[in-house]
Amino acid sequence: MSDTATPSVLFVCVHNAGRSQMAAAFLTHLAGDRVQVRSAGSAPADTVNPAVVEAMAEAGIDITAEVPKVLTVEAVQASDVVITMGCGDTCPVFPGKRYLDWDLPDPAGQGVAAVRPIRDEIEKRIRGLVDEITPADRA
Repeated sequence: MSDTATPSVLFVCVHNAGRSQMAAAFLTHLAGDRVQVRSAGSAPADTVNPAVVEAMAEAGIDITAEVPKVLTVEAVQASDVVITMGCGDTCPVFPGKRYLDWDLPDPAGQGVAAVRPIRDEIEKRIRGLVDEITPADRA
């Protein structure tokens, strides 16, 4: 990535209702316009997990307007970094992309108490990612 290019990151999980939504929200919150952020699911749910919405609100991030989105080939092709979270072999792989797999518990069906540690681990990983992919002079 050159200093002038804005890196783009795609977060993928099965339902795009929990982990990928939290990761996208944290990256948008922490990096602002220094990173293009997308999230999607291989089998998107109808709505974002309410416990995830509540856990993110506790962290000061409102994701009530977010909706799960279907994973497209175009979204993968348009991204520099693709971070999967339990999507397995359903995620398309293209040469020249950087892929990371974050092994995180699935918050589906969990209450907010179970979602908090997942949220906190995602935030920690996102902070590291921001430091890694954003040029220091643009911080």
